[in-house]
Amino acid sequence: MNDSALIAVGLPIALAVIMFGLGLSLTPGDFRRVARSPKAVTVALVLQMLVLPLVAFGLVKAFDVDPLIAVGVMLLAASPGGTTANLYSHLFRGDVALNVTLTAINSVLAAVSIPLITNLAIGYFDADGTLGLQFGKVLQVVAIVLVPVGIGMLVRRRSDAFASRADRPVRIFSIVVLVGVSLGAILGERENIVDYVREVGLVVTLFCLASLTLGYTGARLFRLRREQAIATSMEVGIHNTTVALTIALSVLDSTAVAIPAAVYSIVMYVLATAFGFAITRTNMTSRQEAESHV
Repeated sequence: MNDSALIAVGLPIALAVIMFGLGLSLTPGDFRRVARSPKAVTVALVLQMLVLPLVAFGLVKAFDVDPLIAVGVMLLAASPGGTTANLYSHLFRGDVALNVTLTAINSVLAAVSIPLITNLAIGYFDADGTLGLQFGKVLQVVAIVLVPVGIGMLVRRRSDAFASRADRPVRIFSIVVLVGVSLGAILGERENIVDYVREVGLVVTLFCLASLTLGYTGARLFRLRREQAIATSMEVGIHNTTVALTIALSVLDSTAVAIPAAVYSIVMYVLATAFGFAITRTNMTSRQEAESHV
């Protein structure tokens, strides 16, 4: 099988397995939990669905990047938070239940937000000649993102034991696919990669820092608990870059559009770890100072 066939067939299948694994970790209760913390969910979703695309748009305009790269950054901004956000939230003592709820809702909303934001970006940046999410491709996005999640949830409902056993292999598979696809996208554009990284590296780094910071400070501004603020920062800052890469490579058939997600998939792990340690350290210092004044 040649490279293009591998991307066209293999990558959507790999993402379907990943989204199926995500479905295995979700229950209807994750959606019902919204009723118990509507404020936290609303703040996180507004930041993710409305504020992040505006931040991404501002950055690509400010740095005047190539139109295909600009579309890639907007596609990245539209991509939902991934299960990695749950892991980071757990590591830095965030509200993991809130992350699980947000991941569940985001997985549903992504089927609408990705085609909408990506199409607007394609039109605005005048990339119509080479790209386009027509109705058939929109259905493809829905099938890739939403259907496997639903099947995974049904399987978990039937067999909780199988869902538990499958969790670890699917997580490992997800990491292997992400690393492989990111490297593939970067190597596929190796002639232009230095220019692309020079062009998008700073934009992507600033976008990641802005996402993490907005998630945390936005949540605190609306008086959410510290654990909820940590969960929100990780959900907003850590994107499911495998979704963005799959849509760029197999649906839009553009390696250039995939470059921002490929670079982000490397940058976000470094910055999310540093950010997690920074806010944990700050919180510990604040607590110690408060205790010393008692």
